[in-house]
Amino acid sequence: MKASDLFVACLEQEGIEYIFGVPGEENAHFMISLEESDSIKFILCRHEQGAAFMAEAYGRLTGRVSGCLGTLGPGATNLITGVADGNMDRAPMLVLTGQGASTRLHKESHQIMDVVAMYRPVTKWAQQIHHPDNIPEVVRKAVRTALVEKPGATLVELPEDIAHMDASTKPLQPQRLRRAVPDDKIINQAFDLIRNAKRPIILAGNGCIRRRASKQLRLLCEKTGIGVVSTFMAKGCVDMDSDYCLYTVGLGAKDLVACALDASDLIITLGYDMVEYHPHLWNPDQNKNVLHIDFLPAEIDAYYRPKLEVVGDLAHTLWMLNERINDVDGLSFDLSQQAATRRDMALDFAEHKDDDTEGVIKPQKVLWDVRQVMGPNDVLLSDVGAHKMWIARHYHCHEPNTCLIPNGFCSMGFALPGAIAARLVNSDPDHRILAICGDAGFMMNVQEMETARRLNLDIVVMVWEDHEYGLIAWKQSNQFGRHTDLSFGNPDWIKLADSFGWNGHRVENSRDLQSALGVAFSEAGPSLVVVPIDYSENEKLTKRLGEIVCPI
Repeated sequence: MKASDLFVACLEQEGIEYIFGVPGEENAHFMISLEESDSIKFILCRHEQGAAFMAEAYGRLTGRVSGCLGTLGPGATNLITGVADGNMDRAPMLVLTGQGASTRLHKESHQIMDVVAMYRPVTKWAQQIHHPDNIPEVVRKAVRTALVEKPGATLVELPEDIAHMDASTKPLQPQRLRRAVPDDKIINQAFDLIRNAKRPIILAGNGCIRRRASKQLRLLCEKTGIGVVSTFMAKGCVDMDSDYCLYTVGLGAKDLVACALDASDLIITLGYDMVEYHPHLWNPDQNKNVLHIDFLPAEIDAYYRPKLEVVGDLAHTLWMLNERINDVDGLSFDLSQQAATRRDMALDFAEHKDDDTEGVIKPQKVLWDVRQVMGPNDVLLSDVGAHKMWIARHYHCHEPNTCLIPNGFCSMGFALPGAIAARLVNSDPDHRILAICGDAGFMMNVQEMETARRLNLDIVVMVWEDHEYGLIAWKQSNQFGRHTDLSFGNPDWIKLADSFGWNGHRVENSRDLQSALGVAFSEAGPSLVVVPIDYSENEKLTKRLGEIVCPI
């Protein structure tokens, strides 16, 4: 078997469904082999970064691995931002790059660079194929490494001369790996910490949206009433309508949600990544009692020194705690601070729901209307910018993985290509896919509008227009009282949509927004909805958060 044929056969054996990418000369043998596959679909993209973001979104939504592909040199460097984003957002994904012939890698040569070395800081594992017979082992290791906790990206590089050599090995059969679980002794200690607390609270990270973990977390909360504060990427781990849902934390300034953390005498961190919300923001005096429950031991940090660490499969750990909760008559906690926090946040969310403004629309109103239009299982994807902070604070979820926010590496340009992958994952036309972008982030991967049109995908992309890098302006103003020149021009959005074969809408009156979204979702093919946004609300929010008085 030719090496490139073996490579594709190994990917088929791993259950790879999609590869997103832009091929080059050095991928030629691989692409010809891939064309013969009956089970792997290749999605031709318009930029490698878009391909990487598609693979990230696919991994986050499904928990499975897809591929993103680029050639050597500039193809590989174009991929790297999206790969870094997916890796830090805990998305399983496989990066596939071509390379020049192994006979010229030792010297200065056209487009040659050490791709493996470049990718090591942004992947869990990176490896070049040195011999065609090694392909099955390398592919098996790459996929398994991408999937095991915590999930992330792996790279396999295939030099062009090795791709067409003969191979004598066969694909390896994937084997399911059961995660390790904690022992009874440590679970008993964890249960005692919880039982003896007066005001426990759960800080849920992205580990809580893994398979089965959300179900067990909800059972625990139903039995105990303990409130859950989620990070941006943990949205939906508990239902937004549940009394124990305390919404989302993670803004730089102190919010009402942080009051519940302040009042707690035990913070139970579940699947928590400090890359999302650093402990110095919620444990500034380094005196909080912390119970760390996760797939991996705690990161070493002066502000994060757990009293107890429970390491093992998160869903199973929660199940073990639930079994112990079932064996006692009941647990009694003071939940008054949590109830006050939820009450005050809910009032805050609804403050602008009936706005009737023209010219610009408040972020709060936009997100209220978006939530009314989106169903419990519909998927919203956020790009990165000022809108991300508003989505994190004001858009809440019923189910896990129904709001994807990049919050580890935080790269702009994610939402449009992410929405393409989300639609491929959810082909049911009644399942709505909405991307929300700033005008800056949208233009960073605007070329993928062609991909969405070519694939005839029913997605809606909403652009919040403010003609500047709004988040940077917000942060500079907070720090210096002013901001540097961050303004730019924009295209005529309706003409842009038309030129790509998209439906286009501009909404300048807040009372028209829900109906415009309804029209966009009913249209065949991709639709663009542009909203002039009132970012004067940014500094108003900063002022309010700076004056927070915790409810009692």
